[in-house]
Amino acid sequence: MQTDHTPDALVVGTGPAGLMAAEMLARAGLSVLLAEGKPSAGRKFLMAGKSGLNLTKDEEDTPFLAAFSSAGEPLRKALSEFGPEQVKRWAEDLGQTVFTGSSGRVFPKVMKASPLLRNWLQRLDKTGVTLRTRWRWTGWEDACFQFDTPDGRQTVTPRVTVLALGGASWARLGSDGAWTPILAAKGASIADFAPSNMGITVDWSPHMEPRFGSPLKSIAITCGGKTTTGEAVISRTGLEGSLIYQFSAPFRAGAELQMDLFPDLDAEQLQQRIDKAGAKTSLTNVLRKSLRLDPAKTALFLEFARQTPRANLGSTLKNLIIPYTCTAPLDQAISVAGGLDWDSVTENFELTCAKGVYCAGEMLDWEAPTGGYLITACLATGRAAGLAAARAAQTSKP
Repeated sequence: MQTDHTPDALVVGTGPAGLMAAEMLARAGLSVLLAEGKPSAGRKFLMAGKSGLNLTKDEEDTPFLAAFSSAGEPLRKALSEFGPEQVKRWAEDLGQTVFTGSSGRVFPKVMKASPLLRNWLQRLDKTGVTLRTRWRWTGWEDACFQFDTPDGRQTVTPRVTVLALGGASWARLGSDGAWTPILAAKGASIADFAPSNMGITVDWSPHMEPRFGSPLKSIAITCGGKTTTGEAVISRTGLEGSLIYQFSAPFRAGAELQMDLFPDLDAEQLQQRIDKAGAKTSLTNVLRKSLRLDPAKTALFLEFARQTPRANLGSTLKNLIIPYTCTAPLDQAISVAGGLDWDSVTENFELTCAKGVYCAGEMLDWEAPTGGYLITACLATGRAAGLAAARAAQTSKP
């Protein structure tokens, strides 16, 4: 059975970008139909909450914007209007007390997404937003949006639309990139998706198995001309963690990974301690007793540099080459690079090939590291697209 719907506004996708767009449209007095292909809303948002829900980063505008690299300029206006301070107030308005950690990262006190999402959906319901789940968008027929639903085909003819369809990571949560051929057929230009904020694959020997899950604390990584200090984790398949994720682009390009196991000491200081231990001291005792290297770092060193001459140990500990084979696959990445080209949308995020249709969130071609940037940009672009769509709908309102 086919049913026709004619709301003022249609929003497709219930991640942070879609929910924010729906709220802006509803606040403008428009009737809003919010469509979600999965059985429930905000599934990837809830998954992000399992690691603490890093909402934003308490950081000045310039370094915050720099995290988005080349996409910083097209995102500038949206982020200047809805940046870290606005995100914190937004969360608190939804009843969630937030705190800022020592690194500047901002989290809800409860450290999970479910209370925030539940309160948000309740607020949207009170403003009159109509949520429909298991509605999968299949494309256009003339000017109508077509959906496959449990009740058969549904046709929606809104005055304005916001698409917040996500990227192409975590397909089981709804972010599957299935929208790309639909928009490409319409004339939009789309950059190929690539994994971002992902782990890297390392072919470990059996020697490393006892260290799977062990943290690598206080290390520095140099890759692609950049050096950053932080932490990583040895996983069964390779290396994971926030420090690894910061090098997504150079890892995709296959750049060499150098790891500094002693970022607070120079090679000469290390070599002096090594020489003091004496030539008869075993390598493992030099690492464990003379250098006090923890078991995870020791295992990593022995995995790749066991045969290092004693005279070169200091420099090798400062520049340990970690051979990796590839990045983790797209569907295991936290986020993606690629998506809808900036040339395909106006400065207000309206599609140049489809008037009255706006886009927001991860489906746009931007990339940023973890640390609060991802959710903030989704919220900011959803807000900007929703406000622009609301202005357009009010202008065209009979």
